[in-house]
Amino acid sequence: MSEQTITNTVFGELLSDRFLQRERANIPVPQSDPIAKTLVQSGSALLERQYRAGYWRFDLEADTTIPAEYILLQHLLGTVDEAREQRLADYIFSRQLPDGSWPLYEGGCGNISATVKAYFALKTAGCDPDEEAMRRARAWVLNNGGAEQVNVFTRILLANFGQLPWSAVPAMPAEMIWLPRWWFFSLDKVSYWSRCVIIPLLLIFSYRPVHHGADIRELFKRERGSLKHIDKFTPGNHAKNIFLLLDRLLKLFEPLVPGFIRRLSMRKLETWMREHMRGEGGIGAIFPAMANAVYALKLRGCEVTDPDMRRGIQAIEDLVLEDEEQTYVQPCVSPVWDTCLSLSALSEAGLRPDNEAIKPATDWLFDKQVFTRGDWISKARDLEGGGWAFQFENDFYPDVDDTSMVVMALLRIGAHYHPDKKKRIAQAVNWVIGMQNTDGGWGAFDIDNHYEYLNNIPFADHGALVDPSTADLTGRCIEMLAMLGYDKSFPPIARAIEFLQQDQKPCGAWFGRWGVNYIYGTWAVLVGLGALGEDPKQPYLRKAVKWLKEIQNKDGGWGESCDSYNEPGLGGSGESTASQTAWALLGLMAMGETDAEEVETGINYLVRTYTPGAKGWREAAFTGTGFPRVFYLRYHGYSHYFPLWALGVYARYRQGRETRQEALVREGPVDLGVLSVLNSKYYRTRFTSQNPEDSS
Repeated sequence: MSEQTITNTVFGELLSDRFLQRERANIPVPQSDPIAKTLVQSGSALLERQYRAGYWRFDLEADTTIPAEYILLQHLLGTVDEAREQRLADYIFSRQLPDGSWPLYEGGCGNISATVKAYFALKTAGCDPDEEAMRRARAWVLNNGGAEQVNVFTRILLANFGQLPWSAVPAMPAEMIWLPRWWFFSLDKVSYWSRCVIIPLLLIFSYRPVHHGADIRELFKRERGSLKHIDKFTPGNHAKNIFLLLDRLLKLFEPLVPGFIRRLSMRKLETWMREHMRGEGGIGAIFPAMANAVYALKLRGCEVTDPDMRRGIQAIEDLVLEDEEQTYVQPCVSPVWDTCLSLSALSEAGLRPDNEAIKPATDWLFDKQVFTRGDWISKARDLEGGGWAFQFENDFYPDVDDTSMVVMALLRIGAHYHPDKKKRIAQAVNWVIGMQNTDGGWGAFDIDNHYEYLNNIPFADHGALVDPSTADLTGRCIEMLAMLGYDKSFPPIARAIEFLQQDQKPCGAWFGRWGVNYIYGTWAVLVGLGALGEDPKQPYLRKAVKWLKEIQNKDGGWGESCDSYNEPGLGGSGESTASQTAWALLGLMAMGETDAEEVETGINYLVRTYTPGAKGWREAAFTGTGFPRVFYLRYHGYSHYFPLWALGVYARYRQGRETRQEALVREGPVDLGVLSVLNSKYYRTRFTSQNPEDSS
């Protein structure tokens, strides 16, 4: 049996409705070709994971701060389930490092905020502070400056429980809700995730509640009452120091706000919050925002019978994962992301468009397309919706990343051949183009959300208050447009290429905002430019290829630790992982490096490390990014679909066959009709002044 037959016949039959029925297909797996064998096994295993509704959803794991906050929230709400609380405590203990601390990611060093939250949650759950694990944690905190060193959001949490005075957190008066869009700070100027977290917090700040429970005074080196402000003035950082002074002034003047104005402000905050809670996914569909919102409603006197409160609590409960081995809480869920990536990987690996798995997945994705005019309309009132969100439901916040990835998955499986579906794809592409920033790049959720000076505000010490253009999303959008048949004469692509050339790092790599890190960013850019047909001999692309080759590990794989966000010199350094190896391979192959020795050894690494018993690749590392330097993610699906994707592309090249992406580009432009955004007043106004030829 030839290799092509293996891919087209055996693989195509294995990936059939029988796996949807969870039955074992009695078809022999070819033993002669290790790559084909791994393709069949991993592809079949991935298809087994499809839900009957048509989607894929893998677990999404963060550090222990999320389950710790869940424990503490239940005490604030008075809804403690002691059995579940103990299982969550067991999970938190299982992630403790030998030195007593808790890290932000697997393999990372201890983090003061994560450790204080974990210790506080464990003590609140009734764990004996004199047991050995707790004593080690306490010693580590004290040896690292004490609990007074925690970040702002941990300070806010501690203030809710009376562990810090409310004066020790930044001023957040409810009247911020009235600040106009043109002011140097307004809630329109911050990112989606910041907006959804801050607005409920403003209500909480208005009450300054103190819940009495466990006490952790033993973690502080200073008298807690002496902690009055955020005192970290930074020599030379004038913007940060001005904001710190402004914070102190706000604390002086806030008590003078008339009561009727405060009440109006709180009503406006509650109205905004309830409007954004109206779906089943919870406000922003992310745990911190959900937790703040339900607690804010409780402070407003709402009972569990309140519809918004009830839905908010249920959305939080839907994030809890319980099985025989462990219980933990996800920060959010990723079904749209997992589904489009699984479809693309399976398609490039040989799954036929007429396979029984395709239609339910396609129907499910189109059912999740978002036409709600969300918060993004503040800078694009003429732009029509059509994007996709990350979660089951997050209608106010579809994102560019998911939308471009969904469109590419739909193209790979031929959805654009159906007139009704082609129209829906056109709406999505129209929305993505309309979300392009004036610097030529794309952010995730908003347009021109690039007010980076706001990261100096005291309550923004996580450094991610805004959502500017990033290389990974820009590369993704170029890839999508290239698959539709657009070339670099298309103005949005021309602007995007210019952004990427300016954003490239001296080493040749690109920063990865939403994945770890330079390997992720470089993969996204190279694949996008490769789909566009950019000449890989150009110096800036050769520089990127050279960097990828040089950072390959001796075992043939690629890996990069989250440490590279703190120390850019560590970019591309880390133990090999299947997902990061796949990214590097896809980037190199997009630049025509299929025959390179590095690619061959990388493919061998994937074949060698596949674990049939686990039906995938074992990967404990966190290779996803929430907020650089602060919050990281382990996508449990990354080690399933990305390696399969890379193996599928390599197998096609080795057989002299086109990838699905190449076939689409060769077919020529997909006629999407008129993309209305290109003629809209808001779009032409934004770009005509910079590029007069765009109006032609």
